[in-house]
Amino acid sequence: MMLRYALRSVRARKAGFLGAFLSLMCAAALITACGTLLDTGLRGTIRTERYAASPVVVSADQYVRRTTVKHKKGKTKVKHKAKPIAERAWLPESLETTLARTPGVARVIPELTFLAQPLTPAGTGGRTAYGHSWDSAALTPYRLVTGSTPRAASDLVIDRDFALRARLRPGDRLTVQSTQAPRVYRITGIAAPTTPVDHQTSLFFSAGEARRLAAHPGQVTAFGVLPAKGTSADRLWQAITTALHQPTARPGTATSLSPTAPLGSTAQVTSGDARGPVEFLDAATARTRLVSIGGAMGGTSLLVAVLVVVGTFVLSVQQRHRELALLRAVAATSGQIRRLLGREALIVGTVAGVAGALLGLPLGGWLYDRFVALGAVPATLQHTTGVVPPLAALIATALGAWTAARVASRRISRIRPAQALAEAEAGAGAGAGAGAEARTKAGTKSTRTRLTTRAGLTRGRLLAGLVLLAGGVVLVAVLSKLRTEPASTPVTFLAVVVLSTSVALLGPLLVKAAVLVLRGPVRRSGPTGRLATANLRGNAVRMASVVTPLTLLIGMTCTVLFVQPTLGDAAGAQAREGVRADWVVASQGPGVPAEAARQLRARHDIVTEVVRTTVRVGLDKYVAQGVTPAGLTRTWDPDVTAGSLDGLTENTAAVSELAADQLHLKPGGTLKLTLGDGTPATLTVVAVYARGLGFGDLTLAHDLVARHVDNPLASSVLVSTPRTQTQLVTTLREFPGVRVLAPTAADSLQARRQQANAEVNYLAMGLVLAFTAIAVVNTLAMSVAERVREFALLRLAGATRRQVLRMLRIEALSVVLLAAALGSGIALAVLTAFSIGMTGRAAPSVTPLVHVTIVAVGAALALVATALPGRAALRVRAVTVATARE
Repeated sequence: MMLRYALRSVRARKAGFLGAFLSLMCAAALITACGTLLDTGLRGTIRTERYAASPVVVSADQYVRRTTVKHKKGKTKVKHKAKPIAERAWLPESLETTLARTPGVARVIPELTFLAQPLTPAGTGGRTAYGHSWDSAALTPYRLVTGSTPRAASDLVIDRDFALRARLRPGDRLTVQSTQAPRVYRITGIAAPTTPVDHQTSLFFSAGEARRLAAHPGQVTAFGVLPAKGTSADRLWQAITTALHQPTARPGTATSLSPTAPLGSTAQVTSGDARGPVEFLDAATARTRLVSIGGAMGGTSLLVAVLVVVGTFVLSVQQRHRELALLRAVAATSGQIRRLLGREALIVGTVAGVAGALLGLPLGGWLYDRFVALGAVPATLQHTTGVVPPLAALIATALGAWTAARVASRRISRIRPAQALAEAEAGAGAGAGAGAEARTKAGTKSTRTRLTTRAGLTRGRLLAGLVLLAGGVVLVAVLSKLRTEPASTPVTFLAVVVLSTSVALLGPLLVKAAVLVLRGPVRRSGPTGRLATANLRGNAVRMASVVTPLTLLIGMTCTVLFVQPTLGDAAGAQAREGVRADWVVASQGPGVPAEAARQLRARHDIVTEVVRTTVRVGLDKYVAQGVTPAGLTRTWDPDVTAGSLDGLTENTAAVSELAADQLHLKPGGTLKLTLGDGTPATLTVVAVYARGLGFGDLTLAHDLVARHVDNPLASSVLVSTPRTQTQLVTTLREFPGVRVLAPTAADSLQARRQQANAEVNYLAMGLVLAFTAIAVVNTLAMSVAERVREFALLRLAGATRRQVLRMLRIEALSVVLLAAALGSGIALAVLTAFSIGMTGRAAPSVTPLVHVTIVAVGAALALVATALPGRAALRVRAVTVATARE
């Protein structure tokens, strides 16, 4: 019975539910898109290319693992945790003998993978270039289509796609920047894969040259294992697993040796789809990033959607106040009203959820493509779309709509029928707010406890608003204590949403307070100003529904746009203050080779090579850099607060104050860490420095770091010298792509790289902001559209169309001023707390022009969303509207 009535109600009031439908549809589309990103991170396929012809691959374990055992109340709990390392781990070459003796093995092919960037104007078409030994070409396999195999150290075979792009042929010369100094090679052949290789460029060297460039003597990247005739891939996998004394697991997955395994190393055996992550380490790491981005975007979208949709349903219920009052008058119970509104919301939410989920699937694909274009996600991680994201969006949308309807219906379902009719009559006949504050005094004491206050607030709503406000203040206080970006970023945006929610609940009270402040200036604009003031004061609940999404839009946009500059400016300032060098050598390619630094030292320049990586202390990740110890204080000043950099060697380290606090370290203390390629190291702390934001948390010796990273080339070289820039350029002329820059120019280059990283965050939150902007327009349009009868009464009382529109503009500008003040205040509080925690200073980087632009865009949206429906409402003759039945 109630469902049938709800269906008829929705069918009869399609226009009235349009605003809620649009909000819910956009929310479902956004949640679906974020869900596809999350699904891709969890289930996305990484297809192997290099190892296509090798059914089983043995590689090093790419994780740092920790096992904890707890004994409590006679029970033993064992927990296994693992975190990925930043660089490629290597296996001992001697493992080949064990694999070759395994039953069912026909051939074991050692693989070397290392940096090898061809220096041509045509580039590689966006593909990453890797160097290999020609002996491992059979892993794909690659076969020569022209020319001969590389035999001498100066010989090179290139793949056919790159040869066509660069217009190269056998006999041509090609300069390759690898892990050593750039070298010119003679192309002896061109090879083509028998299976598609779409995401990498392969350069094949002679066996001896490949070992030299790999720079890992006695180690290999992986082993490809080919089965003997009659041996299946599953049987081969089982045999190798047994031979390496590993526990049996399901084929098609990876299993790992324990740290105490034979040969003193760790290894993993992979087959099937598990070979892809072994080949493309960046794609495997991107899984975690996509899960983080998708989860953060989806969670924020859901919170914003609930906040916006509640306001939309509040307006929708207000538009039907008279109808619902009549239902209460004809004996409809409170429960029946709530069930009616709840079922209507479920119907609208379900239809909107289906439409939004269908729109969200292509939106998710577009988001994935943009992340790939920005370099945040490699194309090797294939986009995955399953049934779970749209289904989850549908359920979330329907439940969100039902929850919003229940919240919006609390008051109308609880007041007495006589009071509901009296309020409906007061609201209908009050015109431009002249009698909107009139409230009946009928009802018992128990009813009066739930009536609205003069500000339009119930006691429950007031209490909830104050609790959320207190919660927001607590989050801001917590944010000021957080000193790492992964910890502070989610708290930053959660604080904005929580404080905006408190604004939504306390909105009527805030609108009343704003009217008291603005009443004087607004009334000076004449009769229209007085009408606008009366409307703002008398319809505080309706205006609060409009203020909420606009506040959220301004607050969230300011936070998104100013968080990264706050962090980047502080890091840049520390970097500028800490660089003492006269010049900085940088590269447009993969880095500055060590040979360039040696040539500078040969001319008595003080040179500091800087190599960057990420290490693990326990399971925690820390940004680290390797620097040349000799003459370090002449080129670099990290503001040492304890100890001295004079003792920096391959056996020692310097740490930032943040790392020292977190790890409880001081000069003389012992630091146990895992280097980028999984190699454990135990170092002695010799110094603690303050400028960790600009230079990283850990500083190690250059040679120690360079031996354990995929790219040992220096990201920058600091040079202290009396020589001129021109003289340095002349010295380095044989190194392609190397530039000599002033420290300020190098700082600008680093800022551009940080901006590229910030674009990922802007894109991630941009859709949430777009949804909020749509909600602002939608809510304002609904707010104006419900006032058709009010406008007609004003026209009949003598107001002109121009005066009514001017009244609407004054109302809209008043709302914008209030929302700008609230949104900017929320953003300022959150950004200040973020700045205190991350930089130690209450100095957020806010660009005044950008802030004014944000407010101006919000004002433009408000004015347009008010003017268009207002003009449409005034086209109908006032007499027709006034005499029409509601």
